[in-house]
Amino acid sequence: MATSPCSSSGVSSSSSSGLGADAGLEIRTRSVEQTLVPLVSQITTLINHKDKPKRSDKTLQAIQRVGQAVNLAVGRFVTVGEAIANENHELKEEMSVACIEARRAGETIAQLTDVASLDHPESDSHITIFTDKTGVVKAARLLLSSVTKVLVLADRIVIKQIITSRNKVLATMEQLEKVSSFQEFVQIFSQFGNEMVEFAHLTGDRQNDLKDEKKKARMAASRAVLEKCTMMLLTASKTCLRHPDCESARINKDGVFHRMRLALEQVIEIVTDSRPNGESEMAPISIYSGIKEFKNKVEGLRENLYFLSKENLSTMLEVILEHTEDFTDSAYTSHEHREHILELSKQAKMELEQLVSVWMQAQNQKTKDLMEDLEVAILKTCQCMNELKREVHSAATSLAADLLKYHTDHMVLKALKITGVEGNLEAVAEYTCKLSEQKEQLVEMCRLLRHVSGTEPLEITCIHAEDTFQVTGPQIISAAETLALHPSSKIAKENLEVFCEAWESQLSDMSLLLREINDVFEGKRGEKRVYLSLPRPGEQAKIAKLGLELHLLTSDVDSETEKWEDQENEIVQHGQGMSSMAYSMYLFTRGEGLLKTTQDLFHQAEIFATEGTKLASALHALSDQVRDDDKPLLLLEAEKLISMCKQLQATAKASAQGKSATFTKVDACILKTRNVMTLLCQLLPLCCKLLRKNKAGNGCLKPAPPWKEDRIRTGTNARTPERRVETFGIKSLENHVTNMTFLESK
Repeated sequence: MATSPCSSSGVSSSSSSGLGADAGLEIRTRSVEQTLVPLVSQITTLINHKDKPKRSDKTLQAIQRVGQAVNLAVGRFVTVGEAIANENHELKEEMSVACIEARRAGETIAQLTDVASLDHPESDSHITIFTDKTGVVKAARLLLSSVTKVLVLADRIVIKQIITSRNKVLATMEQLEKVSSFQEFVQIFSQFGNEMVEFAHLTGDRQNDLKDEKKKARMAASRAVLEKCTMMLLTASKTCLRHPDCESARINKDGVFHRMRLALEQVIEIVTDSRPNGESEMAPISIYSGIKEFKNKVEGLRENLYFLSKENLSTMLEVILEHTEDFTDSAYTSHEHREHILELSKQAKMELEQLVSVWMQAQNQKTKDLMEDLEVAILKTCQCMNELKREVHSAATSLAADLLKYHTDHMVLKALKITGVEGNLEAVAEYTCKLSEQKEQLVEMCRLLRHVSGTEPLEITCIHAEDTFQVTGPQIISAAETLALHPSSKIAKENLEVFCEAWESQLSDMSLLLREINDVFEGKRGEKRVYLSLPRPGEQAKIAKLGLELHLLTSDVDSETEKWEDQENEIVQHGQGMSSMAYSMYLFTRGEGLLKTTQDLFHQAEIFATEGTKLASALHALSDQVRDDDKPLLLLEAEKLISMCKQLQATAKASAQGKSATFTKVDACILKTRNVMTLLCQLLPLCCKLLRKNKAGNGCLKPAPPWKEDRIRTGTNARTPERRVETFGIKSLENHVTNMTFLESK
């Protein structure tokens, strides 16, 4: 991926432009980060222009256009921010200050870039971007900081929505716990279901938006619990209502409510980035992560002999070897694996002792022989750790494969269902013991797999699986006991089925998880692959030719858009946005610009195609205004554009493995982008001609369609006032910032 304009604790500074943002503003979501991309790009373009010696009229006009575009977009952006402030009084003061700062900075940039009318900008008394370099950097930094603050404040509204939704769910759950009649339960559960659907949508959107992969995995785990528990809550509550004096039914129901509350609480911890009583999250350390960190420290000795102490290194190894005891102490680890792990642990201690000995000597006397000995010691230590890693992986995955194969027939669950219906309490007790044994085996399997999972998201998935087996096992037992006590109860039978299905589903998920863990170990997935811009020099020539054609087309499109009297026209704005994106793709073919990898290019192509689809919608709206004899041609061109954009989108989303396939995909994306730009060059003059024709006629232009109305009002629904906040959230702000054009400005 390309270097992001935003870091986890704010917006990263640019060495070339000196830009930076408030370090206290942590950006946790992709939507906020991506909204800032065009702003960072435009500002960087302005800053970099100040150092260019050639200042042609075209350059001066371009600088002025960019400055004005920034100011106009910031003005629209601030209008939305102020609307957010008015709708949310708790944010009003902070938001208003940030909006004032943003507006002031945008106006300053417009003033400093007002250079098109000046023959000699540097000699004129008028202060410009050329005469006040520090002024424009200061204004840019203030603008970036204030816009970031507005976005982060707006993001709080999304968090508030999730908290409000959670509170509704909790309140309804309390009512469900207290109901005493079926009729009342059905009414309240219907409301509960609707609230859970709303909560699922909100948290699903948030999960997809989170930047932190670890938080994303935790959110996915919590949402999975809530999804499965909703059905469990239904059947467990109905069973309790049908058999109010049954202790096992009450225990079963209480377990479901307790688990749902924990999952709801975890969701709020994730979205608010806080923990109860201010506790810090203590993430369990896996053997894999321990070995990775240990090896990094050992290999770091090649560059610096003094950056850590021998005690630190020894402690790190001790922690790793303590974790290997999870394997050697496990009753489910084979004798062969246990012996190999113990042997490698002993060898690791010896290799570290030898490494420390040579290392200490090298600190005192850095001779060639000692440095060669140190290199050998480093290699032997790392090799030993790799072998230990391979051995624990083999132990965990072979155990998991055996257990999953052994339990695939679900014989214990089937027996519990049969003996429960028979009312055979003795047999149910026997099979619950067997299920408890199976649970312990599967819990141990999850613990060992966590050590070798390879990535933090997979570690979290292992922890979630362990919790699921720990909780679901006793719930199956209480459900089976209830059925055995009431063998003719259809609802008790249905309840047991639901919990057994959850168990079977988790076993099925474990097979997928095991495959993913093996894929990470074999290097098939996990770390995101980063491709170089282009594969080979010969292929670069072909791409460069396509890129040059794209460059010429962007110039043609820019020339056409400049002919329009109404620069605020939606067709013009979409055309300019597409031209800017196409230009960034051209820069990619030269190894320049903000698109650093092929993955960046493919993402840009997707956004370009989306913008083209929006332009097609604007063309459809225009067709309603023009004369009937002109309409067919315009609609035909619009449909052609939609088809080409769909093809580009499909190409950009298609998977490509290996350099050859990646090059083919790059070639196809740029080729399809060129074809869209060729069509755009024909469309812009056609639309301009039709608009002028209608204006020069008898004034038969129809009223402006809805797409020209104030965007702030779009999507509001008077019947659902609580959802109005979505209109004043991140999405609206994104729309206005995106108008500044995406990525690299020409």
